[in-house]
Amino acid sequence: MGDNCGPGGVQTRMVWCVHVEGWTTHHSNCDGERLESQRRCFKVCEWHQELFEWEVSEWGACVLVPHLSNEVRVRTAECVTAQHGIQRRGVHCVRRSNRTAVTEHICDYFSQRPPTEQACLVPCPHDCVVSTFNAWSGCSKTCGIGLQHRTRVVLATPVYGGASCPNLTQIRTCENTVPCPEGEEEHRYSLKVGAWSECRLPHSKEVWLGGRTMLDFSGDAARKNSVKRHVQTTHRHHHHHHNSKSWDIEIGYQTRQVRCTRSDGKNAMLSLCIRDDAPVTFQSCVMPRDCETSDWSKWSPCSKTCQAADLSPGYRTRTRGLKQIPIGGGQECPALEEKEACNIVGDLLPKCPSLCFTRYAWKTTDWGDCLVAPLLNQQYRRHNNLSALCGGGVQTRETYCTRVPDISAPYHAKQVSRPVSGRLCMEDVPSAVQPCYIPCPEQCLLSHWSAWGPCLHDDCLEPQGRKGFRQRIRHVLREPSVASEGCPHLTESIPCEDPTCFAWSVPSEGPCVPSGGTCGPGKRNQSAVCANAQGEEVPSELCSDDAAPSQVSCHLPCPRDCVLSSWSDWSPCSHSCSTKNSEGRQSRTRTVLALPGEGGKACPAATALEHWRPCNDHPCIMFHWETSPWGSCTEDSTITSLNGTDGWTRAPTCAIGVQTRKVSCVKMNVGQVIPKRCPDSSRPETVRPCLLPCKKDCIVTPFSEWTLCPVTCRPDNSTPVTQSRYRIIIQRSANEGQECPDTLYEERECEPLLVCPTYRWKTHKWNQCVLVPDSVRQGVTGPGESCGRGLETRGVTCVGEDDDLADVWECLRWAGAMPTRVRQCQVPCREDCTLSSWSKFTECSDCRGWRSRKRSLTGRSKKREKCQKSEMYPLVETEACPCGEFLSQPYGNWSDCILPESRPHSSVHGWREHRDVKECGQGLRYHAVVCMDQEGRFVDPTLCTSRGYVEEVCHIPCPLDCKLSDWSAWSLCSAPCGGGVKVRSKWLREKPFNGGRPCPKLDLKNQMSKGT
Repeated sequence: MGDNCGPGGVQTRMVWCVHVEGWTTHHSNCDGERLESQRRCFKVCEWHQELFEWEVSEWGACVLVPHLSNEVRVRTAECVTAQHGIQRRGVHCVRRSNRTAVTEHICDYFSQRPPTEQACLVPCPHDCVVSTFNAWSGCSKTCGIGLQHRTRVVLATPVYGGASCPNLTQIRTCENTVPCPEGEEEHRYSLKVGAWSECRLPHSKEVWLGGRTMLDFSGDAARKNSVKRHVQTTHRHHHHHHNSKSWDIEIGYQTRQVRCTRSDGKNAMLSLCIRDDAPVTFQSCVMPRDCETSDWSKWSPCSKTCQAADLSPGYRTRTRGLKQIPIGGGQECPALEEKEACNIVGDLLPKCPSLCFTRYAWKTTDWGDCLVAPLLNQQYRRHNNLSALCGGGVQTRETYCTRVPDISAPYHAKQVSRPVSGRLCMEDVPSAVQPCYIPCPEQCLLSHWSAWGPCLHDDCLEPQGRKGFRQRIRHVLREPSVASEGCPHLTESIPCEDPTCFAWSVPSEGPCVPSGGTCGPGKRNQSAVCANAQGEEVPSELCSDDAAPSQVSCHLPCPRDCVLSSWSDWSPCSHSCSTKNSEGRQSRTRTVLALPGEGGKACPAATALEHWRPCNDHPCIMFHWETSPWGSCTEDSTITSLNGTDGWTRAPTCAIGVQTRKVSCVKMNVGQVIPKRCPDSSRPETVRPCLLPCKKDCIVTPFSEWTLCPVTCRPDNSTPVTQSRYRIIIQRSANEGQECPDTLYEERECEPLLVCPTYRWKTHKWNQCVLVPDSVRQGVTGPGESCGRGLETRGVTCVGEDDDLADVWECLRWAGAMPTRVRQCQVPCREDCTLSSWSKFTECSDCRGWRSRKRSLTGRSKKREKCQKSEMYPLVETEACPCGEFLSQPYGNWSDCILPESRPHSSVHGWREHRDVKECGQGLRYHAVVCMDQEGRFVDPTLCTSRGYVEEVCHIPCPLDCKLSDWSAWSLCSAPCGGGVKVRSKWLREKPFNGGRPCPKLDLKNQMSKGT
């Protein structure tokens, strides 16, 4: 990782015990396991941010903010101009190489997560607006009970969640005073509308003679919409012509049947079904024209030029262009490209260079280092040291598609293939991210010291002299996670005299047998064996002392004897070791449980109920072997081995080396002494074998193929086109292996191409609105004026750079879709309401006022009843006056205090490196604002501020370390004579704050001194 980033740091915090009233106390007063005050952490590397990035989608539609009841409902009464809304968008963390999604914790480390929501304004809801009902229609029957109806129309459709439109038709019964003759049945009537007929061209006006046009309601379905006329001819009429006849658009007409039927199926008068304007029975239409194409081009050369093992055929293609685009529902264009197989057998073709079937498969690089930092949130990373993290993390790798080599080749199976396009690999892409775990560092965990053993010779097999050692040991319960840290010494020894390696031991004793009667004094048999210091039985010749007696005295309590309790445990020893002036002592006691009966054994004296014995009688001089950390692994010249990468398998081979360390004898609280003061039997090893770090060479794929250059042309004024190729690092170098190459990506300019031809669509003026011919209109509805809806056309031509006419295919290829050539139009009728233009708005007096403008009915519209309806034809329009005075109001909460961007300088790993980074001081915080006019209506925020938010200076308190006072003077000795204790103390002057260095642990051993 280098010296500037990676694992190896330490993160600290202060942990103290607090009383419920708020004052601190000793940690032993708090129940439960004490929280950790230190842990490893990790510092991010700059190159990590090259792997991932945030990907955001477009903002969605603005929707209303839910109320407290979580119900989205329109607040019509409260709304003035707009309502509070919210827009959302998707935010994902993706890998930059293949855009696959990964956990968001990764990107969250490098940059703040882009917002997924933002405030917006939804216009106030507008309810549906309908006209008033017209007058009731006449009764549908002239006798008996009939029906009458009335209708209204929609003036404005609902928008932005406004109320829906109400029912537009009302029906009620009507009763005639004249009863119907007996036997005449009542009928119900329904309106039926047929399908539109095919679009047809009108006849010339000159040949139309007087006559009557009628709808034919009889006959088959194919003829039911035909129009019959007594006199007609078949001359065609062309409306307009452009530069190309094939581009002409012909406007025709089409009709449909509208009829009223009774419940018995018979036709009835249309007025019995509806009294208002009947549905449209005719309309203008575009005459259909089928697509027209040019002739086929010549076949292209066959794609197969050699004989392959899979016997797959080649193919060739031919194309054709467009001469006429389909319009008016004409027949769609057929395929413009045709492909057919060629060289199916290919016996006469030369063999391809490789006869193996080409297959592609996904390959992956080695997994990268396990990174914990990407999973941490921004707040955690800002307040903590990241130089040494542990726990769950993620590791990444690259995936690439390669061609599977020929397995029959002798060496190709081990070769690295060049990367190709991922589209060639049909299988699923392997995962590029996986979870991982970095074990957290753990200290060496030791057992308690055992009791001091007997005085033994250093070598019991060859005892020498009268000097020996007593030893005590402890065991490793958990090895440290970092091997270089090691464990402290496990054996301590003290010198002693008259060592004895073997002694008599009594492994078992028999029951106490009274000498007379059933209780009282007696004898107990026992067997003695010669044993070593480990309690193992050895030949009796090795024990120099006399053996223990085979029978010893004992006493079996009688029923009337004094009853005593068992001895208590031995009290702690008064001294940890013995000196000339003091020695350790400990005691145990027992109590009288029941007084003796008549003739029973009396209870012992009070002094006999307490038993004292010496303890820790060893001198206060202890020795132990101290070891230095193991040195680096160096090559052992006595062992021959290669160290590198195997030429065939590419697997790294590692040599066997040795590690050494220093071992010295140390006197407790003094320092190093001569080696003979420590027992040679427990001397630790100074040399051990090890494996040298494996040397790994960098392995990269060959360069991929160059990306394709354009083969047609380049747009005018475009930048030069480039092509590129790349290669991927499969294995990075390690331990002085061959370094990776500097160049992994190459780019070069493509050969210059011709500029693409320039074609564009040229549009002409719109022609006159074309209506359904008067003859058709009058034949269906009777005499009337020529007005209403129709169609208008315009010419669209394809021109080249010099405005020369070109084929439509060229513009479709280079200029995009053809502009529209037909649109609806309206020819006003004499009965339509006509109005003047709107006047200018009146002047505004202040920001709180209103302004209005007017228009008036003109001509005959002044006297028409329908034109008098203000809801349909408003004559006055009012709006609030535009105001240049606006009020800004804070919206939402203040942001966090954001410090200026700064990069930490490189420093020594550890807690201090974290402290060097600027994480405190003066910053800025931001607050969004909304802008309102004098009436409290929301307007564009930029009218109040240029940025839509306000900012103010803020401060983040800097960390303060724990501060303690100096040591006080030593207190008086706790004992007037013998061993005692003197105490000195420190007191807390200032508590740590905001992540400062915590207070040290108050170790009583460091605050006490023994006195005599």
